[in-house]
Amino acid sequence: MTNQTKKTFTSNSLLVGLLSSALSFSCLASPISFADAWKMLQENNNSLAAQQANVERYGHLQRATNSLNLPSVSLSANYTHLDNDVTLNGEQFADSLSGVPAVPPLPGIGNIISGLGGITSTITEQDIFTSSIRAIWPIFTGGRITAAQDAAQGKSEEAKSQLLMETQARYEDLSKYYFSVLLAQDVLQTRKAVTSGLTQHRNFALKLEEQGQIAKVERLQAEASLDKAKVEQNKAKNDLNIAQIALTQILGQSQTIEPSEQLFINTSLPNMNAFIEQTLATYPGLQLLEAKEKQADSLIRAEKGKYYPEVYLYGDYSLHEDDSLASEMKPDWLVGIGVNVPLIDTSGRSDKVAAAHSAVSQVQYLKAQAKQDLKVLVQKTYLEAQQSIEEVLGLNSSLSLAQENLSLRKKAFNQGLANSLEVVDAELYLASIKTQQSVARFQYLISLNKLLALSSEMTTYSTYLHNAVLPISESRTESNVESTSQDHS
Repeated sequence: MTNQTKKTFTSNSLLVGLLSSALSFSCLASPISFADAWKMLQENNNSLAAQQANVERYGHLQRATNSLNLPSVSLSANYTHLDNDVTLNGEQFADSLSGVPAVPPLPGIGNIISGLGGITSTITEQDIFTSSIRAIWPIFTGGRITAAQDAAQGKSEEAKSQLLMETQARYEDLSKYYFSVLLAQDVLQTRKAVTSGLTQHRNFALKLEEQGQIAKVERLQAEASLDKAKVEQNKAKNDLNIAQIALTQILGQSQTIEPSEQLFINTSLPNMNAFIEQTLATYPGLQLLEAKEKQADSLIRAEKGKYYPEVYLYGDYSLHEDDSLASEMKPDWLVGIGVNVPLIDTSGRSDKVAAAHSAVSQVQYLKAQAKQDLKVLVQKTYLEAQQSIEEVLGLNSSLSLAQENLSLRKKAFNQGLANSLEVVDAELYLASIKTQQSVARFQYLISLNKLLALSSEMTTYSTYLHNAVLPISESRTESNVESTSQDHS
């Protein structure tokens, strides 16, 4: 291989290596915060996109009702075939003059009229074709146009409220999926710590058995506990994988999403009444009922409008006429005003008005009940969040006790003063306290984000994150491990 070939091969290898590194780096999904995950979900969620399309749909329908105030203009063309031409002869013309007041006959007039009997005039031919532009402009409809426009506005507001409700629901879903991953990570770390601790305990048991300081059953107990801990660790690992897959799917991503935050609590929450007042003022479900009430009220006015007359302007302009006497006699254009007075209506308007009043009452009752339910829901969620805070803080003393107990049990076992089961129980008790605290932090975050969603304060999550109380790392120090080894030796 020549030097030039070696240089070319080396440069090509370096280029391939750089490209491979770049591709590998691009395939790694960097950890994302909850706020970034929320932005990602809003961009990729199909249900939110569907509700947004629904808002646009009813927005177009609302704007369409603005044209109800404008005149309708149409171009029409008509072809008519008669059984015969329409004609008028002299005799018919003379008969038509019979109603005219008598006048003294003029000399020779009778001869002239009698002479017209054989003359025929074609008024219009058998085939008639006409075209014209027609316009109708309603100027009073009894309020039905305004009612239709208000009803369309109510439907548009209803669609917007549905979008907001769907947004809140997806926010709550994301909090469950996102923090479930964090909970699964904490549980996995706890299970790893248990496995690590029981591995050390098994190793000490083997050495003590070799020295004749403990019975074989103690060593078997240590091995059995370690094997069970490994099973629980694998189960926790699978739970984490499932939680990550669910989070990745809800965000519409192809690469596994890794959260960048930790489970946390806050030492205090804003006053409960603040959440209740904000929820009752901004909850989109109440706005949806208000939009329903507006539609029902519009229906009342629309049905009442049927009792009033309709007044409209109309006009017609002829574009094409046949070459006939009737066409010449007909004017080229006409305008007028029309009134349509309903005398007997078969649509049951009185019952429809009563039904619309019932619909308004129904919505008002639903809104009152919804306010009561929302108040109870906010109170329940708030108290659950406070309970989670108290649980996390209250378990700190139990956590310290469990750690000290485990340390003492290990020392006692290494000195032959305790059996293996006591060490295992101490290890599992410490793990249970850690897991219980993680679950309490998880429940707090679920309740907190539900409160934020109900009160439409989802953008304030960053404030709670900034004031978060994070869990203290409880990893075993090297000094504890060294002291245990020294006690054994």
